[in-house]
Amino acid sequence: MRRRVRDNVVAIVGALVIIALATLTQVLYFTAGPGAPKPDPTASAPASPSADPGAASNVGNIPDPSLAEARTWTGTLSLNDVTLDIELDGAKAPQTVAVFVQDVNENYFTGKSCHRLTAAPTRLIQCGSLDGAGASDPSFMFGPIENAPADGIYPAGTIAMARAASAYSQGHQFFIMLEDGTIPNDAAGGYTIFGTVTSGLDTFISTVADSGIEGGASDGQPTVATTITSVTIQ
Repeated sequence: MRRRVRDNVVAIVGALVIIALATLTQVLYFTAGPGAPKPDPTASAPASPSADPGAASNVGNIPDPSLAEARTWTGTLSLNDVTLDIELDGAKAPQTVAVFVQDVNENYFTGKSCHRLTAAPTRLIQCGSLDGAGASDPSFMFGPIENAPADGIYPAGTIAMARAASAYSQGHQFFIMLEDGTIPNDAAGGYTIFGTVTSGLDTFISTVADSGIEGGASDGQPTVATTITSVTIQ
């Protein structure tokens, strides 16, 4: 009788050990082993200082989209006196083009810095911050995002609006793609494409962008200080 009880105890203990080992194996597989979830890749995306991600309305003197006239605007954007010919798409991005037109009419851009240059694989230059160092204008924010590519691909010469977490955190800052690049969408979506550089980009790249980024960084101030010297549209 005692031997039978002892055998039963041994069998029960053995079963518990097997269950514990199986549980531990599963835990290790899904936390530290090949079954562990892999973090989503994070790409360097154009951004402005933080804004309320829950914001869903315009702030400040935002013009009516009708100012864009649902047409193509042509003009020039000069950076360090290097002239870029540009086209703005008032049909596909009416709110954003209206804002850009208003900023040009109010002479907002002249003298503003291009404070940010990024290296491959997402090579761009970002301009138009309020203080020349990346600050946004909290009294001037608008949305929604318009004409953003579903595949996150932004061709060379693309002119798009910078923003923070909210779709309504767009302001005065814009960026120009210096070569084809991919910027994955975030929770708010992509970035509003509102224009294109039609000529002059190669000259700007060779005279300014190719000089690199301060300190050899992959994202930061251009080594050649860059300023918007003029903008014209018609």
